[in-house]
Amino acid sequence: MGSDPTREPPFFFQKPTDAIQFVAPNKIVDHPYPTLTKNYHYEVELVAALNKGGKNIPVEKALDYVYGYALGLDMTRRDLQRFMGDQKKPWEIGKSFDDSAPIGPIYTVDKVGHFKKGAIALSVNGVTKQSADLSQMIWSVAEQISKLSEANELFPGDIIYSGTPENVGPVVRGDVVRCTIAGLPDLVVKIV
Repeated sequence: MGSDPTREPPFFFQKPTDAIQFVAPNKIVDHPYPTLTKNYHYEVELVAALNKGGKNIPVEKALDYVYGYALGLDMTRRDLQRFMGDQKKPWEIGKSFDDSAPIGPIYTVDKVGHFKKGAIALSVNGVTKQSADLSQMIWSVAEQISKLSEANELFPGDIIYSGTPENVGPVVRGDVVRCTIAGLPDLVVKIV
C-alpha cells in the first residue's frame, strides 16, 4: 500500500513465473519454507490480472486492461532482501524465488467489479497481523498499471500484486496464514 506519493513514486520488482503457487479456495495448501533464509515474511495483496497489454497507458483507461482480481501473498526472504539492500545490490533474491507468490483463483471483473475499497487482512494462527481497507492504498490499481506501463510494456496475462498494509512480519514452519479480501474467497497456506 506504500508510502506517501508526495515523497516518492511507486516502485516495482518482478517475480519469475515459478514464483506462482496456486491456492484453491476452501483448502489449506502446504507452502514450503524457502532455502537461504531465517526470516521469512508475509504480505497480503490484491492482485490484478491483465487482459491486454500496452505502453504508456493513461490512468483513466487503465482499468479497461484488467481481466480480473485475485487474492495473493507476496512472500519475502527479508534477511536476504535487507542484506542485499544494505550492500546497495539488487535485492531480487529476497523477493523472487520458487513459490514466493501464492495466489488464489482469478475472478473476472464482470463477476466481482473493481476493488477500490473493502477489507484486506491477514492472520497467522488465528491472530490478526495485517488489517486495512483497500481505499487506503496510496497508489490505486489504475495508477500502478499506468506507471508500470511507462517503464515496461505490459502483456495479456501479466499479474500485478498491488501492495500490502503495514505490519508485515515473520512466519515459521507450522504457521497457518489466512488472507482475506472482502468479496473474494480466503487464501490459506500452512508453512512447511
